[in-house]
Amino acid sequence: QLQLVESGGGLVQPGGSLRLSCASSRLDFYAIGWFRQAPGKEREGVSCISSSGLSTNYADSVKGRFTISRDNAKNTVYLQMNSLKPEDTGVYYCAAGTTSPRFCAVLAGLYDNWGQGTQVTVSS
Repeated sequence: QLQLVESGGGLVQPGGSLRLSCASSRLDFYAIGWFRQAPGKEREGVSCISSSGLSTNYADSVKGRFTISRDNAKNTVYLQMNSLKPEDTGVYYCAAGTTSPRFCAVLAGLYDNWGQGTQVTVSS
């Protein structure tokens, strides 16, 4: 089973930035999704990137603020989060799934390997 390790979370003020990383021993064949869960709320999809890197998708709530990218040579996927808002607070999880190289979707059911999560707190 693929092990995923998220890092980069922390406490940041509104308007600030964080970059999350998702690393594993081998990611190049996998589409990667980022999901988040706030206390008392359902898990929601944030963004995804296809294994080829040619396709990305974003939740409406983060479009224009978050950017997903991948470096297959480093087996790492990044989520650059700018203009952070308090409502972005939550535990962020990355997940890996096998799909066609140019496809990804922010649907939890497509992913069968999940990381342990990293906490992001946006507060003044």
